[in-house]
Amino acid sequence: MRFLIITSLQAAALLILSLTATEAKSVLRVTGEVANDPVVFDMPQIQKMPATTFTTSTVVTDGTHSFTGVLLRDLMTELKAIGDTITATALNDYTIDIPFSDFEKFDVILAYSMDGEPLHRADKGPLWIVYPRDAHAELQDIRYDYRWVWQLYEIEVK
Repeated sequence: MRFLIITSLQAAALLILSLTATEAKSVLRVTGEVANDPVVFDMPQIQKMPATTFTTSTVVTDGTHSFTGVLLRDLMTELKAIGDTITATALNDYTIDIPFSDFEKFDVILAYSMDGEPLHRADKGPLWIVYPRDAHAELQDIRYDYRWVWQLYEIEVK
């Protein structure tokens, strides 16, 4: 009887490990009004896209930081997204609608590193929507601060 319990526990552990490994590969899911709904990205796919880096302050960190990531307007173009807004969803289920016009007006990025270090789940990662806050006076507004979605895992194009 003890042998069966250990075997069952081992089987459950293997199942959990395999599910975790699968989840670890996928970092972003994009759904809605895109060419191939849904589109799922792993980190190497995102990092192969042309990158943009800028330095800015945030309301949730001290000082200024250098962020690197993919311009959201380029990602939306690549996905042939048609819509007026995206709904960005974080791992903690925080969601917010962001107008496409933000991506045209500002160099908003889907950041995957801060100060040259990868973003991790324990600290805003693996993906964080970041605005060039210090480059535009109008971004010093709380309405834009709410759009900085960290631990982003899903975008729905509407």
